[in-house]
Amino acid sequence: MQMGGVTSSVASKMAFFPPNPPSYGVVDEEEEPPPAAGAAQGTNSAAAAEDACKVVTRRVVMTGVRWSVGVEARRVRTRRGSEIIAMYVRRPGARLTVLFSHGNAADLGNMHKIFVELSARLHVNLMGYDYSGYGQSSGKPSEAHTFADIEAAYKCLVDVYGTREEDIVLYGQSVGSGPTLHLAVRLDHIRAVVLHSPILSGLRVLYSVKKTYWFDIYKNIDKIPHVKCPVLVIHGTKDDVVDWSHGKRLWELCHQKYEPLWIEGGDHGNLETFPVYTRHLKKFLSAIKKLPAEKEVVAESGKSPAENKTPSDDLAISEVPSTISRRLEPSRKTAIREQSMLGTEHVDKRRRSTGYREKARSSTDRKEKSRRSVDCFDRIDELEQTEKPRKSFDRIGEKIRSMGLCNVDCFKEPSHSTEPCRGH
Repeated sequence: MQMGGVTSSVASKMAFFPPNPPSYGVVDEEEEPPPAAGAAQGTNSAAAAEDACKVVTRRVVMTGVRWSVGVEARRVRTRRGSEIIAMYVRRPGARLTVLFSHGNAADLGNMHKIFVELSARLHVNLMGYDYSGYGQSSGKPSEAHTFADIEAAYKCLVDVYGTREEDIVLYGQSVGSGPTLHLAVRLDHIRAVVLHSPILSGLRVLYSVKKTYWFDIYKNIDKIPHVKCPVLVIHGTKDDVVDWSHGKRLWELCHQKYEPLWIEGGDHGNLETFPVYTRHLKKFLSAIKKLPAEKEVVAESGKSPAENKTPSDDLAISEVPSTISRRLEPSRKTAIREQSMLGTEHVDKRRRSTGYREKARSSTDRKEKSRRSVDCFDRIDELEQTEKPRKSFDRIGEKIRSMGLCNVDCFKEPSHSTEPCRGH
């Protein structure tokens, strides 16, 4: 109990700065449903159990924000007893739904316009929610509450709006990367994850620690390797709140890497104002739409994910996003491959001139040459993998608007300086 109290205290001091006063209000549209309504009506036990597992919500109207078509809000009950406010933006014809966990110094009133614009530009449905203690959500902010909050928002998408797990993209901004990865490691069929200015962990924002301590919060560095779906990481090179090294390290640890977006000159609260931000997100969503949903593959075979999965399947799934997103240098690889082939032909011609007696040895030499060529290509792929983050810079610096969403005092950098990285 004492350890939990210390962790909660660290989290509150370091991570949570809800706007005070809240930037919006709510008015209830529906009455709170009575508890255990299904059981009271005499339904069977299976149906009653199913109803009990469903999330409890009721519609509200947000005040203090501009009314928009297709936008609605709900109170959502969490497993820890809080009632959070969730905002849903419906986009007709959209195939994907983004579940957005915002930064630490914003609420739905601040994010309302951004959510509506993002839904329109990316052609997606979008749900954003306020953590416990933020905006008009009840309770107090804590790491444990944010985990329960995102679980409730996810259940709202599934139970109320009929969204399939394999059509959901989890999006975590800054501190929101914590609950995002918490949910991502628990869902086997989620379509993709986007990490926007993410943190390695709470303590690592303040200090350059080499290991994870028990009292640390949002241990993203330990969770990211267990995320099975494609992951896009976005970070600004001039971020003075959460250093760029956090995003780079998380990207390196991803199981299914997608081409990252390092926005040169971007800071912690203005990445969405760069035109390349929307362009890169569109490209990412377009790529993952082409990937087969794991649940659809399992349904066709009639087996469970564990029974249906083979080593070759894992390899194929992991290679698809890399093939789509990786910006290789075709001319360079082609030139190396051609040089290898020319070298092999030259050796073969010389060996053929020695006569019939050398044929067996020539065949063996060619096989060894082929193996050495494959090893060469493997080393080239490793080199290109390390160089890939540097190729992801976009030097388009035009800003379409300015909005600071994070309290800079929430995360202080250590006094020592690190060597700046350059993008190519």
